[in-house]
Amino acid sequence: MSRKYFGTDGIRGQVGEFPITPDFVLKLGWAAGKVFARQGRSKILIGKDTRISGYMFESALEAGLAAAGVDSLLLGPMPTPAIAYLTRTFRADAGIVISASHNPYDDNGIKFFSANGTKLPDEIETAIEAQMDLAMTTADSASLGKARRVDDAVGRYIEFCKGTVPRGMTLKGLRIVVDCANGATYHIAPKVLSELGAEVLELSTAPDGININEDCGSTSPEVLRKIVVAEKADLGVAFDGDGDRLIMVDHQGEEVDGDELLVIIALALKEEGQLNGGVVGTQMSNFGMELALKEHGIPFVRAKVGDRYVMEELTSHDWNLGGESSGHIICRNLNTTGDGIVAALQVLQAMVSQGKTLAELKTRMQKLPQHMVNVRLLQKGDPTQLPKVQQAVRDVEQALDGQGRVLLRPSGTEPVVRVMVEGVDLAQVRQLSEQLAGEVEQALQG
Repeated sequence: MSRKYFGTDGIRGQVGEFPITPDFVLKLGWAAGKVFARQGRSKILIGKDTRISGYMFESALEAGLAAAGVDSLLLGPMPTPAIAYLTRTFRADAGIVISASHNPYDDNGIKFFSANGTKLPDEIETAIEAQMDLAMTTADSASLGKARRVDDAVGRYIEFCKGTVPRGMTLKGLRIVVDCANGATYHIAPKVLSELGAEVLELSTAPDGININEDCGSTSPEVLRKIVVAEKADLGVAFDGDGDRLIMVDHQGEEVDGDELLVIIALALKEEGQLNGGVVGTQMSNFGMELALKEHGIPFVRAKVGDRYVMEELTSHDWNLGGESSGHIICRNLNTTGDGIVAALQVLQAMVSQGKTLAELKTRMQKLPQHMVNVRLLQKGDPTQLPKVQQAVRDVEQALDGQGRVLLRPSGTEPVVRVMVEGVDLAQVRQLSEQLAGEVEQALQG
């Protein structure tokens, strides 16, 4: 069934433009409340990141839920994975996150977690959309929902994060620069690391509602890289606006992305006998990651791009570790969604237990050169199904001779098809990707 509102990661868009408007979010809260109230009296958690529109949408959701007769627990600014965790620990019927993740401040979004802290089942999203088509009604006054603030949410989540590493582990002696993107981890990540013994230098921990993700965080680590070197820190850690993504920087100022972090965590877990199966990446995961895992006998599968699909593969294989190059890393045995702080602690645990620097651990994976070209789509359709395009892909794969790969993927967010070639030789990779992009463009023109 096609969706009117829900995408692969909730509902997202620019503030003030449908559907990210106060009236829509009010009714969305009411519709979700009506669906969950079918099981009896319900309570739903509401958390948000630090963008200014969160105040408006928090109030709208609270009012909608109350009109449907559902109680709400207001968490305030909290990382997305914290909301997933707290939804479980409070035995709530659902959790709602108000966030647009790594997007600029003038975007926002609404996504839901089930009582288990996972993405909502399709049938629940479908039921909420069906409820949206009905006229909004209000429960009788005696049955209206109530709302209350959860004052100890931050402390609860800090203790959860610290509990994901061995009790005796200490970060004493490590000097860490922490970039919180002026987002939802600003009051949590520095405390977690300092309470575990690290010397913490805070960066981008002064949110004003507008500066979230602005030239900082995991999507813009340039300043972090410079400060790590200037301060002679051991490493840097950068999160995105809602705290579900992680990028790290070694003491030399070199970026360590999600693929490299996954390899570090996977090899550490295998050496400790705790890996439980293999690793799930995506179509965009670097081929070097696949080779590094293969060298150590670790199974690897690729999911479609998106944490929803990574989690689906993890669940179907009953594996624990997966993620994306962007730094969205899922440690399924520890939390039910990507968790930047938890993933950072797994990497730090590997450093401490092995007595190695991040730069040394990073060398266990050799990234292969990638080159991507976007070819604009002038009309709907999947060009990867065109015979001329398929032949062009085969020709490029033959040229790579098993030492690389080709990926053609229509974008889910803009009218382009992404043409990516990956291989050992950068010059060849560039030449082949440009060649293939030209052939795709020519095939699209008829």
